[in-house]
Amino acid sequence: MAPTAILIHGDTVRTPELRHEVPLGIPDPFFYAESDGRRMVAISAMEAMRVESLGIGVEIHTPEEFGADELRRSGLDIHTYASEMAVRIVGGLGIEEAVVPVRFPLGIAEALRANGVELSVDQKLFDDRRRSKSAHELAGIRRAQKAAEAGVAVARDLLRRAENANGGLAVDGEPLTCELLKEHIQAAFLAHGAVSDEMIASHGAQTAIGHDMGSGAIGRDDVVLLDLFPVDVESACFADITRTLAVGEVSTEIRDWHRLCREALELATAEIRPGVNGGDVHRLVSEYFAERGFPTLLTKQEGEVLQDGFYHGLGHGVGLEVHESPALGVIGEELVPGDVITIEPGLYRQGFGGVRVEDLLLVTEDGHELLTDCPYELDLS
Repeated sequence: MAPTAILIHGDTVRTPELRHEVPLGIPDPFFYAESDGRRMVAISAMEAMRVESLGIGVEIHTPEEFGADELRRSGLDIHTYASEMAVRIVGGLGIEEAVVPVRFPLGIAEALRANGVELSVDQKLFDDRRRSKSAHELAGIRRAQKAAEAGVAVARDLLRRAENANGGLAVDGEPLTCELLKEHIQAAFLAHGAVSDEMIASHGAQTAIGHDMGSGAIGRDDVVLLDLFPVDVESACFADITRTLAVGEVSTEIRDWHRLCREALELATAEIRPGVNGGDVHRLVSEYFAERGFPTLLTKQEGEVLQDGFYHGLGHGVGLEVHESPALGVIGEELVPGDVITIEPGLYRQGFGGVRVEDLLLVTEDGHELLTDCPYELDLS
């Protein structure tokens, strides 16, 4: 018989499974459990009132209910205390058997198992629980996407206004660099209630390396790739967008790739609806590129590490993680209403450059909604 209980331990900053259930930023670890129709949290008094104020229908328990004061006076070291407290909390919540996510802390799992609690890992269960976004999460994704679009707009404006100076380009008296773009993009994010630890603003040959974050001076005739994935501060939900821009004159090859990527984006977007497997959409785009002479993950030789052509998956889910289910790659998953996904075809050649365009979509009951509202044009004017 499958376990009837669900058990999660962590903080809501680094544990998306927990943030989905308790939509509040909580930096210290706590327990969340579901059993026999009950939803329960065991959390410190410092956070208990905050969780209660959410009104999400969870029972709130504090460590004191499970003998925390006695353990604190017992002389145990902090690590032994934490393990013993975990055993007492889980036993006190009536959990004898539970399903946990793959990132459930190993040390706590060992302590629980040593005391007779049966745990099994089922990450798909937890991924599926987060697939259909809550109203709170979807609102956060929409805000994050507006922040991403504002970042693209700021970068486009800086690139457009750049002028020749000292053998390179400058804007507002400063050298035009990837670092300058990122500084202004981050400011745009903050103005829209979002932040980003990393972002891609690469140029030249860097754009051929899918996740090269970008660095250095942008040239007079250069290609710039922006891949922005800010997180909405209120909801902790991400967005994702990619645009490729031409500074001055770029090669005909880059222009052709950009046209093909836009056509592939349109081709894939038309397929997005519930019941479609992401792997089939990836295959459709791969065949489109392969017919035009580009290598893909589906045409490469067994064991070959592909570095040119279309060498990555078509897309992925977005939510409390920037990369989450469903997958749209060689291995795909069937789309369901409430999924938020990216479509991001790209073409590359190492040592030369690359092009990628990416939109964000919401899978609806009868099709999809495009969440991205941002120009595709390669040229800045």
